[in-house]
Amino acid sequence: MQWPSGQNRTDDSGFSLKTTTNSKAATLHDVARAAGVSLITASRALGNPALVTPKTIAKVQQAVEATGYLPNLLAGGLRSRRSMTVAALVPAISVQQFLPTVQALTETLHAAGYQVILGQSGYDHAREDALLSTMLGRQPDGIMVTGLIRSAKARQTLRRLGIPVVETWDLGEDPVDMQVGFSHREVGAAVAAYLRAKGWERVGIATGDDHRALVRSGAFVEAMGRAVPTATVPAPSSLALGRRAAAELLAQEPRLQAVFCSSDQLAQGVMVEAQSRGLRVPQDLAICGFGDADFAAHTLPSLTTVQIKGAEIGQRAAGLILQRCQGAEITEPVRDVGFSIVERQSTGGT
Repeated sequence: MQWPSGQNRTDDSGFSLKTTTNSKAATLHDVARAAGVSLITASRALGNPALVTPKTIAKVQQAVEATGYLPNLLAGGLRSRRSMTVAALVPAISVQQFLPTVQALTETLHAAGYQVILGQSGYDHAREDALLSTMLGRQPDGIMVTGLIRSAKARQTLRRLGIPVVETWDLGEDPVDMQVGFSHREVGAAVAAYLRAKGWERVGIATGDDHRALVRSGAFVEAMGRAVPTATVPAPSSLALGRRAAAELLAQEPRLQAVFCSSDQLAQGVMVEAQSRGLRVPQDLAICGFGDADFAAHTLPSLTTVQIKGAEIGQRAAGLILQRCQGAEITEPVRDVGFSIVERQSTGGT
């Protein structure tokens, strides 16, 4: 139904609205009036919901929808020096092992009234630097980075600004600010020990060319005490690249007994290629992945893998950023969440 210009009407939610031919953007005053609350109460319901009751929040949210109000986040940020946003940088959103971290980070921050701006670096340090520069221009209240920030210029800038920064999925000796992760060297050494304990000596590595994967591979070789057949593929990994890596490894060593893969996606591809050649897994070729993706337990056979507490990393990173935003002192800025090898059928488990 068309409403004449300048007349009042009531929408389905019971709020009184006024239509005009040349309507202006709704203001917070309009929201407060529609919700029947004071201006400061409406402001608190939208910007600091912990200060008002759930019933009031619901009334204000209904008024926002009814009036079409869009908050001026920039103006609010200038007054409070808070943008209520956190920047999160990941190498690739297609890599499943990072998804639990992003989801937990987003949910934890959302509960505190913050939103996440997601950036994808593509395993490119120059691109990561450009993303950081762009994100900083948006004045986020915190930054989470997957991996360690290696650019000296970026590290210096972040420290000078004093913005809360959490480097995740790795541990380094010189944190920019805070870290939540684990040792990739320890992962590589642990998988080597696991495969050797199974009695396999003719082992190989299928790895991505990103820094963390190469660290794991290097530690694996070091723990084996000798060079091993290695197939290196570009990151991010995929099933197709896993098949390519398996073909390369079997060309190097036709009697290969086991393969350590830098991701579960690569491991899945290695498994498919092995099976396409008539090789039995694990009787002819054992396979271990990394990341414990959601499909790892459901492949045939199920995939042995290194399990990382991705959701815990996201929750802890969000918690550290929120504590810093609240002015709290961080007594434990570096947190090691560890890892575990989950044995499944691809290495003879049940």
